[in-house]
Amino acid sequence: MPARPFARRPDHTPQAPRSLPRIVFFTALTAALSAACAPTHPHVHDAHHHAHRFDDAAHWAAVFDDPARDAWQQPDAVLRALALAPDARVADLGAGTGYFAVRLAAAVPLGRVWALDVEPTLVRHIVARAAQQHLGNLFAVLCTPDDAMLPEPVDAVLVVDTFHHLEDRPGYFRRLASSLRPGGRVVIVDFTRESPEGPPVAMRLAPDAVDAEMTTAGFVREGAVLPLPRQYVLVYRERPATN
Repeated sequence: MPARPFARRPDHTPQAPRSLPRIVFFTALTAALSAACAPTHPHVHDAHHHAHRFDDAAHWAAVFDDPARDAWQQPDAVLRALALAPDARVADLGAGTGYFAVRLAAAVPLGRVWALDVEPTLVRHIVARAAQQHLGNLFAVLCTPDDAMLPEPVDAVLVVDTFHHLEDRPGYFRRLASSLRPGGRVVIVDFTRESPEGPPVAMRLAPDAVDAEMTTAGFVREGAVLPLPRQYVLVYRERPATN
């Protein structure tokens, strides 16, 4: 979902850049948002069907943040794969209701986390969740299907259960490369063909297919595939320039 200027401050208190009206920043939780986030209990499988819209925050909060997800999503293993410094800048592309974004914010207390999503209701939900959990380094960004709208370069972009939704993936990540700091990484987590969760099997991509698309985008895989119970984790860096 090209880099934009961001005025950094000498301390690590995130401030809203006034020149970025599309960014929805940290605000007080309102009674209306509280009512909107009353949970329901649909099946996780439904969350990733290609025909679904993700504009019902109440519905998806129950899906994406179901505690049962931890057993197969294994967020701690994913965070270990990221190996983030405490002051890292991180983007969560396709952040949904903030399942990973809040964990990332806790992992980089001196850094910043940009939770990116194309659905305004989910962006508002993350704003409210950040306020509730007092996560002053977590910001929500309303992006577009072909532009991450990142306000600053980041050290890592985490793409969980989202890669298969993107169109023209090589073009998308070729553009996104300009929003990576030197040595920055893209970490892709997606479903295996055998997983009971996930999109229709025809939409799923094996790791070698992801490798091929990321190679076209100018990236190389770093290390082996990290297997999760129903998914895989792939880490990429930009391919070094050749003379």
